[in-house]
Amino acid sequence: MLEAALDENPEHLVLLKAHPETLTGHKRGHFDSRILRKSSRIRVVDQAFHPVSLIEHADKLYTMTSQMGFEGLVWGKRVRTFGMPFYAGWGLTVDEIHAPPRRKPVALEDLVYAALVEYPRYMDPETRQRCEVERLMQWMTLQRKMRERFPHRVYAKGFSIWKKPIVRKYFQGSEVRFLPGNKSIPPGASLAVWGSRVRQLHGFDPESSGKPPEREHTIQLEDGFLRSVGLGKDLALPLSWVMDRQGIYYDPARPSDLEHILQNVSFEAAVLERASALRRRIVSVGITKYNINRERIWQRPTGTMRVILVPGQVETDASIACGAPLVKRNIELLQSVRKANPQAYVVYKPHPDVVAGMRKRGLGEENAELYCNEVVADCSMSDLLQKVDEVHVMTSLAGFEALLREKRVVVYGQPFYSGWGLTEDMIPLSRRSRKLTLDELTAGVLIEYPTYVSRATGKFTTPERIIDELIEWQEFCSKTPAYWLKLIRFYQKRVSN
Repeated sequence: MLEAALDENPEHLVLLKAHPETLTGHKRGHFDSRILRKSSRIRVVDQAFHPVSLIEHADKLYTMTSQMGFEGLVWGKRVRTFGMPFYAGWGLTVDEIHAPPRRKPVALEDLVYAALVEYPRYMDPETRQRCEVERLMQWMTLQRKMRERFPHRVYAKGFSIWKKPIVRKYFQGSEVRFLPGNKSIPPGASLAVWGSRVRQLHGFDPESSGKPPEREHTIQLEDGFLRSVGLGKDLALPLSWVMDRQGIYYDPARPSDLEHILQNVSFEAAVLERASALRRRIVSVGITKYNINRERIWQRPTGTMRVILVPGQVETDASIACGAPLVKRNIELLQSVRKANPQAYVVYKPHPDVVAGMRKRGLGEENAELYCNEVVADCSMSDLLQKVDEVHVMTSLAGFEALLREKRVVVYGQPFYSGWGLTEDMIPLSRRSRKLTLDELTAGVLIEYPTYVSRATGKFTTPERIIDELIEWQEFCSKTPAYWLKLIRFYQKRVSN
């Protein structure tokens, strides 16, 4: 076969592609690459290349029975066979061996239909149900797209034992090497860090008035907006992260990948239809970031004309340090809301991490009842958002979740969803000059920006599938005794320390 390729194509360079299993040492190859490398006309490809990257640049393919010959036909290439694979003998290949008489000439479309549509049976890798080939191709396309985003090798600093396997899962397609904080990475290499820690690595004080230092090849990681059932501090496995190469979404000091998307991307009609359907589904099933089950159903006071929800935040959170230049405390936010709205019924909801005792209460937060009509700690955020008229925030994600439900949102900081014409901003950010529709904001925030990893498969997935998994997760937690959940969390925390 190799001799034929050389003799029949004297002016061509011949690429000899080694089989993946010979590259990994699982099987022995036929050729001795050390001998072949001495020929000026032969180039041995013994690295892990995607076959298409070779096929698309080739004029001909020479195979024994390799499926790459079939793939070459799909790409419209001339194919020469030296065995009798399933795609030979149909008048589409030049065959060294005579085909059985039962094989008659067919059109390429008929061969492709028979081989890829009619003959195989496919199973959806996420639902484990029968599916069509198009669904599997869609899933595989997503995997390849997501795996090719980052360099072959990525370095990482500052991650706990608990987070390291999660980092590797989100960097599928790249080799992740974890380094101690005092060890430098090679010049030009990519470094992954948890969102707020990038400033510490570069020696920048987030409380200072200056701008953060420039940094190249840094990938900042942070929880996504459809995260889990349970809190991050509770070690609930995240189903979405953001992986930002320009900044991070909660830091308005510099543009992030999300801001670039929202400011510049022209969303196609199909994407906007998808965003609209996604938004409606989130609202209908009551999905939020943490999806904590609360038994109490909040009742809106009868006869009340206007109800304002004020969500509390963890005051040491990076989003406040970076994105709240004036109002930085929950009590200050409550005071501002009450002063501007003396006749409204104000509901204050403390942050779930604070309620769970995992983070400290804000300074003066014990006096919250002096500036609101009701403090609600044991109701779900989704339930509250459905029943209030407005939401007033510093930088809380609840503001975005309120927008999804088409509520009025007043912003006292500079969160990622402000500045696009959908919120009332006390501190406008002039850099954000584009006016967006709600579906455009949804498309950028929930479809284009985050990375989703399936809880069922451990592979990349879509926000639509994540909603399905969050619902299944909620149902599991509702049927699992609380003491079992506490035992699981205790074990996870012990392992992570």
